[in-house]
Amino acid sequence: MATTTPSMVFEKKGFSKKLLLKLYEDLLRPRMIEEKMLILLRQGRISKWFSGIGQEAISVGATNALLEDEYIFTMHRNLGVFTSRRLPLDRMFAQWQGKMKGYTKGRDRSFHFGAPEQNIVGMISHLGPQLALASGVALAHKLGQEGRVSLAFTGEGGTSEGDFHEALNTAAVWQLPVIFVIENNGYGLSTPTSEQYRCENLADRAIGYGMRSVIIDGNNILEVYDTFNKLARELRKNPEPVLVECRTFRMRGHEEASGTKYVPQEYFDEWGQRDPLDNFEQFLLEEKVLSTQKIEELRSQIKAEIEAGLELAFAEPPVTADIAVEIEDVYAPWTPDPAPAGSESRELRFVDAITDGLRTGMQRHDNLVLMGQDIADYGGVFKITDGFVEEFGKDRVRNTPLCESAILGIGLGLSIKGWKAMVEMQFADFVSVGFNQIVNNLAKIHYRWGQAADVVVRMPTGGGVGAGPFHSQSNEAWFFHVPGLKIVYPATPEDAKGLLLAALDDPNPVMFFEHKGLYRKLTAPVPTGYYTTEIGKANLVEEGTTLSIITYGMGVHWARETAEELGMDVDILDLRTLLPLDYDAIAATVKKTNKALILHEATLMGGIGAELSAYISQHLFEHLDAPVVRVASLDTPVPFAANLEKAFLPQQRLREQMVILRDY
Repeated sequence: MATTTPSMVFEKKGFSKKLLLKLYEDLLRPRMIEEKMLILLRQGRISKWFSGIGQEAISVGATNALLEDEYIFTMHRNLGVFTSRRLPLDRMFAQWQGKMKGYTKGRDRSFHFGAPEQNIVGMISHLGPQLALASGVALAHKLGQEGRVSLAFTGEGGTSEGDFHEALNTAAVWQLPVIFVIENNGYGLSTPTSEQYRCENLADRAIGYGMRSVIIDGNNILEVYDTFNKLARELRKNPEPVLVECRTFRMRGHEEASGTKYVPQEYFDEWGQRDPLDNFEQFLLEEKVLSTQKIEELRSQIKAEIEAGLELAFAEPPVTADIAVEIEDVYAPWTPDPAPAGSESRELRFVDAITDGLRTGMQRHDNLVLMGQDIADYGGVFKITDGFVEEFGKDRVRNTPLCESAILGIGLGLSIKGWKAMVEMQFADFVSVGFNQIVNNLAKIHYRWGQAADVVVRMPTGGGVGAGPFHSQSNEAWFFHVPGLKIVYPATPEDAKGLLLAALDDPNPVMFFEHKGLYRKLTAPVPTGYYTTEIGKANLVEEGTTLSIITYGMGVHWARETAEELGMDVDILDLRTLLPLDYDAIAATVKKTNKALILHEATLMGGIGAELSAYISQHLFEHLDAPVVRVASLDTPVPFAANLEKAFLPQQRLREQMVILRDY
C-alpha cells in the first residue's frame, strides 16, 4: 500500500504491471485530448466543450472493468469511455467539428452519438432517458442468457428526474444485470447538491428499490476499477441491478461558456489535490512501475496521435446538405416483402383481430417481447393478450410497473441488441408520461447515428365510450409533427391485423392506434395466418361522385353511416396510415369529385385535418369546386356525460357539412 496524498490511498491488490500501465495511459489520453480541445475552443475551431478534467478515473476505470462487448451508456464527461475503447480520434474530432466523417454526419454535437462497433451509446440532452436504454440492453442479456452486463452513467442532478426512478425501479423488479453509475461531482450546471436532493448519500436511494449500492472515491482509479470489476463479475453470474455513487468534483464549468464563478475557490483547492491523473502517476513512480522516461514517451505518442487525428479531421470539408439524404435517413431502410392475404378467413371482432395479429407476430418473430401493464396473466384490460403467457411465457409477455417512460426506453434498448419490442399503453392517454422517449429517442435515433428503433407502441384510443377526459383522447396529432415516427390507425378488423403485422416487421418506431369503440362493436372477415397491409397506403372503401371524405379510424364508419342516411354517393378514403401519408390516393379522390371533406375524431385545432387541408389547397387548388371542409371534435377536453360527449364528437357536424358541401 502506498499513499500519495493524505486523502488518497492506492492499493495494488495484485494488479499486474501491464494493467497499471494501461490504466495510466487510459487516464492520460483523455486528459491530453481535453487540453487540446480547450485550446481549439478558444481558437473557435470547435463550438462547444463539456470538460471531464478531474473525473477521468470513473470513465476509465469502469470501461476497463467491462468486457468489450458490454454496452456503456455515456454522458457529457465520459470521454475516457470513448478513448479507452480506442475510437478513431479523427472520427471523434470530426464529430465535434460537425463534419460528415463524425458519428452523426454533422447532425448532432459533442457526445450525443453512438458508436455501435465499440458498444457505446451516447446521451440525449434530457440526461435520464438513457438509463432505461441500458436496462433494455440488460434485459436482452438476461433473455439471451448471455452472461453480460450493461452500464449507464448519470449525474447527481439527473437523479432528480423521473426517468432515474423509473429505470431503477423496473431494473430492480426484473432483476436486470445493469450497473447505474452516479458521477456526483457537486453541481448540476450551477446548482449545488444541497439544492438538488436532501438525502445524505445518493446511493441510499437504492434501498427504496431493493437494490444494492456502494459509494466509492471516483478519483481513485484503482478503487473504481476494482469495484466495477467485482460487480460486473457478480452480475454476469447472478443478474441484478446495482447503484454506484462515485464521489468526484467538476474542475471546470458545466460547459466552458458557463464558467465557474459560482463555485467557492476552496473547493478547487481541495479537489485539485485529489487529481486522479497526478496522484496515480505519483503512485506508479513511487512503486517503480512507471518512469519519467516512460511518461515522456507516452505523452509524445499520444500527442502525435492527437495531431494526426486533427489533421485528418481538419482536412475534411464542411458538411454540405443533401436534402434527399437528409430525408432518407430519418427512417431505417426497410423494403417490405408484401405478404398478400390467403383465401381463408374467419369472422373476428376488431379486438380479436388485434389478438390474432399479435399472436401471429409472436410466432413469426421469436425475438419479439411484449410489455405493458397487466398484459401477462390478466391478459390486459381489454383481454387482448389473454392466454399469451401460457403460449409464449413470462419472459416474452411482461407485466410492467407503471413506468411508461422506462418501458419505452427498455424497448429501445432491446432494439439496440437486435430484439423487437411491442409496448402497450393501457390507454393512449397515458402515453404523455412517456412522451420524451418517443419523440426524442425513438424518433430521432436513426437520423442521429443510424440506430434502428424497432418498437411498436400500441395505443387504445378514442371516445364515445363514456370514459371522460383521461381515457378517451384521440392524440395521434401529438406525434404527427415528429419526423422518424410512423403512425398507423386501422378502421377494420382485416386492416388491424394486417397493419399490426406490417408494423411488427418494420424496424422503425410505429405508433399503432386502435379505437376502443370498435373493439367489440365491429365484426368482419379476417384472413387467417400471416399477411401484411402495406404501411403508407390508403384504401378507397366507398366510391361516389358527390364529394370525397378523407378520414381514418372511427371516421370511416361515421362517414359510411352518414352517407347512407343522407342518400349521398361519396368517395370515402380510409387513410389507414397517417405517417407517411398516401398523397397519391388523396390527390386521386380530390381530382375525381372536386370536393374534399376531412374528418377526424381528434379536436379541430392543430389536427391532422389542417395539414391535409393545406396540402389539398396548395397542390390541388385547380381541381376544387368548393373550399376544403374540416370536421372534427370540439376544441375541449373529452367530457364524461353522454349528452356532453355526443355534442363533443363530430357526427352531427358531419351531417351538416356534407349537405352544405353537396349543395355548394
